[in-house]
Amino acid sequence: MENKAKIIALAGKGGVGKTSVSAAIVKLLSESYPDKRILAIDADPAVGLSTALGVDVKLTIDDIRKEIVETVEDGQTKAAIELLGDARYKIFDALVETEGFAFIAVGRPESAGCYCKINSYLKEVISLISNDFDYVVIDGEAGIEQINRRVMEKVTHLILVTDASKKGTQVITTIKSVADELVMYEKLGAVVNRLPDKEVIPYIDTNGIPVLSYIENDGNLAVFDIQGKSILDLPQNSNVVSGAREALEKLELL
Repeated sequence: MENKAKIIALAGKGGVGKTSVSAAIVKLLSESYPDKRILAIDADPAVGLSTALGVDVKLTIDDIRKEIVETVEDGQTKAAIELLGDARYKIFDALVETEGFAFIAVGRPESAGCYCKINSYLKEVISLISNDFDYVVIDGEAGIEQINRRVMEKVTHLILVTDASKKGTQVITTIKSVADELVMYEKLGAVVNRLPDKEVIPYIDTNGIPVLSYIENDGNLAVFDIQGKSILDLPQNSNVVSGAREALEKLELL
């Protein structure tokens, strides 16, 4: 069955505000499409998206993986096979349903030792879950590791987030070249976040990657962060919300 979900993945260097942009995208999609099923996946080990969206995470996909791995290490292969069968249902336990969207966290990165079969199985389960949704937003971990491991091979829209720094734009250029080989994306673009001032725009070189929006530093965001408030409550005219809206419109997702 062809997956009808629009899968939007965000990637970029650490510290450029990917999570804030991801949360703003979830906010805009859930407000614009109240009748659609939206899934937010926190694929960053730092688990920041749950905080940004005000979601309480009890169980991550990695917790489920660990349980299976421990059973295998105890030599209980039969029990491990049963656990793998249950993993599909367990993943649904890890899904947090909120009013406007569902949420799941991947958890910590893979630890030492290769459990490729388990990891690829869980990856399949994630893509299975995605089939139940109309929009999936993935807040990826910093850098290109997940794209290298093809965790994101079924992405329809890839948003590369950078700040105004040379390092930030170099990272998204590298991610794009890896994604061009490994990811079957339909549309791709960059969001230049945390601009100190619009005057720096002419100096930013994204190496030919089309820029979907430029977002100036958002004072609201800093205040919300300190107060521990969810990005879902940010006003519509906040820089990060209007910048995310512009990006979604250019990608024809809004």
